[in-house]
Amino acid sequence: MDSGSRRVVITGMGAITPLGLSVQETWESLLAGRSGIARLTQFDPSSCSSQIGGEVRSFEPTDYMDKKEARRMARFSQFAVAVAGMALRDAGLALADGGRERMGIVLGTGIGAAVSESVLAYQTILDRGAGRVSPFYVTTMLPNMASFQVSYIYGLKGPSSTIVTACAAGAQAIGEAFEAIRRGEVEVMLAGGTEASHCLTGMAGFCAMRALSTRNDEPERASRPFDRDRDGFVVSEGCGMLALEELGHARRRGASIYAELRGYGASSDAYHLSAPDPTGEGAARAMRRALEQAGLEPEEVDYVNAHATSTPLGDVAETLAIKNALGEHGYRIPVSATKSMTGHMFGASGAVELIVSVLTMRDGVVHPTINYENPDPDCDLDYVPNASRKAEVNLALSNSFAFGGVNVSLVVGKYGGR
Repeated sequence: MDSGSRRVVITGMGAITPLGLSVQETWESLLAGRSGIARLTQFDPSSCSSQIGGEVRSFEPTDYMDKKEARRMARFSQFAVAVAGMALRDAGLALADGGRERMGIVLGTGIGAAVSESVLAYQTILDRGAGRVSPFYVTTMLPNMASFQVSYIYGLKGPSSTIVTACAAGAQAIGEAFEAIRRGEVEVMLAGGTEASHCLTGMAGFCAMRALSTRNDEPERASRPFDRDRDGFVVSEGCGMLALEELGHARRRGASIYAELRGYGASSDAYHLSAPDPTGEGAARAMRRALEQAGLEPEEVDYVNAHATSTPLGDVAETLAIKNALGEHGYRIPVSATKSMTGHMFGASGAVELIVSVLTMRDGVVHPTINYENPDPDCDLDYVPNASRKAEVNLALSNSFAFGGVNVSLVVGKYGGR
């Protein structure tokens, strides 16, 4: 079977975010327009110009894994193991039935635990000497440890890979897993992103870049994509994962199908290490490529889940990109920003936002972009301000863009049994 004839469907989903410890909790909070942003508690942020963020609350690793296993993992890996279990159960995949050699995983992460675990190790060296550094330091901080832990705990013996492309990592991981199934390498892939990188060093670095919102006195209103008074993004953490499956494999086992993944487009701005191309040309190219791969026209898109980090430059560039890719049709469809409520989960954002796009199609309702109070003349699309809206969505486009000029777009559509 050639790669073009192998269709890929979504049969399971899992998520942990600042809005909830499940897909459903997160979705309900989004529809209600609730923010997950507050003053950070995992470290003392008082020396930073930005002191707010999105934290996953009430997460107990031992609810999802053995205590001994949990101790050998950084938080981003714990998230991944927990969420992988959710996605596998949701998909009804019985791993005991065999076929694990044809099941793999691709996870994205922007930072992993490289900064936070290294800071802890160095502090141990300063306080107690090099001989007291944990023997698990290296194997907790490496970015590929989350994908390893999932493959190890669930016995997935197909390909295991990690994508490290900053804010686009989760979406790119899904795209690469999609391609692995299309070319016949595997039948099932877990794919998504995970991030848990809150620490003072990382926060200080982002503050030095002047990239973050400093609305410390009103954290729930800090992330305000497309609003005229936006002043930067809000750091966050979380994890999202999807079970992707070759359609014939899903049919043979009688799986319930959420949606069909139709297209994946990626591009590079080749412009600047942290700022987007102000014309949005690279982002538009990723969107067009995703639609072209899916064999779709721009006019068939019903909804865009925007990358929309709430930065002055990024939101304008994405608005231009949507208009470039979709033409006048871009003015006629809803565009909403999940990060207005979750904050920016870096490598996990793209995965959670694709899940949100699937739920938007399933339930026929678009979640709002909250904190949209003052229109920006340079951001002139329909951003679904402040309240959810009913809409028939058969085809959605989900965007993720990253430091380093990485652009990724995913196209997902309702499964119609074609």
